[in-house]
Amino acid sequence: MAKKRSGGGLTGTQQAAKFLGVSVLSGAVLAGIALPAAGALGLAAKGTVEGFDEIPANLKTPPLSQRTQILDSEGGRIATVYSRDRTVVPLEKISPYMQKAIVAIEDSRFYEHGAIDLKGVLRAINRNAQSGGVAQGASTLTQQYVKNVFVEEAGDDPDKVAQATQQTIGRKVRELKYAIQVEEELGKKKILENYLNITFFGQQAYGIESASQRYFSKHAKDLQVEEAAMLAGIVQSPSRYDPVNDAQEATKRRNVVLQRMADLKDISQAEADRAKATPVKLKVSKPKNGCITAVSGAGFFCDYVKQVFLSDPVFGKTREDRAKIWNQGGLTVKTTLDPQAQEAAQQSIKDHVYQDDKVAAAVTMVEPGSGKILAMGQSKPYGFGEHETTINYSVNKRQGGSNFGFPVGSTFKPFLAAAALEQGRPPTQVYSAPYEMPYPASIPTCSGAPWVNDGGYTLENENEKEVGPYALRQAMEMSVNTYFVQMIQDIGLCPVVDMTDKLGVVQGNGTKLPVSPSALTLGSTGISPLTMATAYAAFANRGTYCTPTAIESIRAADGSKLDVPKSTCSKAMTERTADTINTLLRGVVDSGTGQQAGLGSRDSAGKTGTTDERKNAWFVGYTPQLSGAVWVGSASQQVSMERITIGGVYRAQVFGGQVPGPIWKDAMTGALDGQPATPFVTVHIPDAQKDPKDKDRDKNRPGRDNKPGDDGNIFPDIQFPPDLIGGGRGGRSNGGGGR
Repeated sequence: MAKKRSGGGLTGTQQAAKFLGVSVLSGAVLAGIALPAAGALGLAAKGTVEGFDEIPANLKTPPLSQRTQILDSEGGRIATVYSRDRTVVPLEKISPYMQKAIVAIEDSRFYEHGAIDLKGVLRAINRNAQSGGVAQGASTLTQQYVKNVFVEEAGDDPDKVAQATQQTIGRKVRELKYAIQVEEELGKKKILENYLNITFFGQQAYGIESASQRYFSKHAKDLQVEEAAMLAGIVQSPSRYDPVNDAQEATKRRNVVLQRMADLKDISQAEADRAKATPVKLKVSKPKNGCITAVSGAGFFCDYVKQVFLSDPVFGKTREDRAKIWNQGGLTVKTTLDPQAQEAAQQSIKDHVYQDDKVAAAVTMVEPGSGKILAMGQSKPYGFGEHETTINYSVNKRQGGSNFGFPVGSTFKPFLAAAALEQGRPPTQVYSAPYEMPYPASIPTCSGAPWVNDGGYTLENENEKEVGPYALRQAMEMSVNTYFVQMIQDIGLCPVVDMTDKLGVVQGNGTKLPVSPSALTLGSTGISPLTMATAYAAFANRGTYCTPTAIESIRAADGSKLDVPKSTCSKAMTERTADTINTLLRGVVDSGTGQQAGLGSRDSAGKTGTTDERKNAWFVGYTPQLSGAVWVGSASQQVSMERITIGGVYRAQVFGGQVPGPIWKDAMTGALDGQPATPFVTVHIPDAQKDPKDKDRDKNRPGRDNKPGDDGNIFPDIQFPPDLIGGGRGGRSNGGGGR
């Protein structure tokens, strides 16, 4: 329904529009599309007026897609991402030369006509009739702006883009209707401003500010006349007149624009001649888009931020809604990434694992008590080249990680110990812990139906000298497999399930852990480093678990604030339990398998892990201020870390305390540099009654994580599918464990 005045009549503009619909619409349309005029006049006369009135009066102008800036916690730029490289600027920040140049070459009568230039229409019809085809179009700058709005609204959908640009009567009619509305509501200056911000200038540059930066590395307000003329000339055909790829054609086109400006008295002929004589001097800034441009190895964190945005309902009900906001861009995303911690993590990785090594490393750091992700890096850089990847080894599949995460080995044992302490078992709990034993015949589960060892599976410790009885402290320091299997037999599987649920521990594919003793004792299941670092942070936070978070705040292009997901914290265990685990794991670093990860005078705690056939090695540890997980291994789970060179150092066998431990130490040292050394709250754990034979067992074990025989493979005769990328081999048919 057409808009009417308060008195009931159509406005003058609308009357003109209806008149045009009957009298010249066919000519106006056909001046810009390749259809025979004679065959379409009847169609226009029969249906144009009715169709014109039925078109909605309001042009829904979509927000222009712009760059999004991703910043670290201190406001430093991590990366710039965009669907379309555009920075919107007001008219006063666009060179007057540019304003005059675009009008001169695209629509010289812009300030004289309305939405439709009747003189231009008649001229185009005459020229096209003479040529027998389409020699000249008649679209005004306003009409071009409307068409660009349709294209912008179509986004990256090729079908919608085709519809927005198709040469049909219907599209031209819509374009004319909306052009009339735009002229009436916006005025000439605003139309010119909008046009210069929306139009495409080639080289991935949308809008005049981005184009000015791309070709001349300067702001649009600083463009000189010859530069403005060149950019104005590009618009007609960005590929043909691209000055980067064809300077000669671009120069010819620029000179056409300059002469047109002189003919219209926008500049003098002398100015035009001087500008024509000036060689094209480009200062090209290459497009820099996406997480591949991130600083300090933060490409994977950048990608994680994007995946969080696309997956979290706080940003929109559906993924399509969220993707639309992300692609529109113009956002300023301030993240939790700490530049000092990120630099330390990435430098430590580079020092210990090379990009072209057969295995990879990933490091993730989280702040206890807040869930803030402070660092995330890996040895294979973010990219598509050789020895590069876009798979984020630190996170779950849903956030761009591996299919299953990676088996964590003995780094799982603290979760079991916490569950046992919560069940009332004392920290001095002793089990016989023989060198070798069968898995228990059955173990209670939450469902009431017990897990049954129907395969007659057995397990063993690292070597024959590891024979109990042991108390918890010594068993944790030495990572005694049989001790912890006896512990889960004692308390059942359900308490461990409850504990890991409270700590947010899931498999890398996002599903719950398998309810089996190998998964819930010896870490045979694939889990991501972020999940492990966040769970261990609950120990550092005296039992309170906080979900991980990467985004501090987001501002939209108009300055408004967007809601962001917040970390939620909940009690996973008592403070007494957490303090006991901290005491136990401090012993691992002080005198157990994690000695190479020790931070000297700074209180630290952690646990080593080495898995099946040495395909994964871990160290997960923390201080009261920072929790970090380090994984080293084969992303495809096809490389055994035996007789292997990593970071230029030959290793006969890799252990959790040997390669991941030093990476963790260096990363944590750098991240915490300048911060006070905060002590743990610890508990007194009486020493267990020692057998004289213990001295012999402990002899020649300075690190207890560097001994031969720790292959972590409890069931060497069992074959596993080769396509389990990222691990995730849970169930009762596999061990894990190790050191």
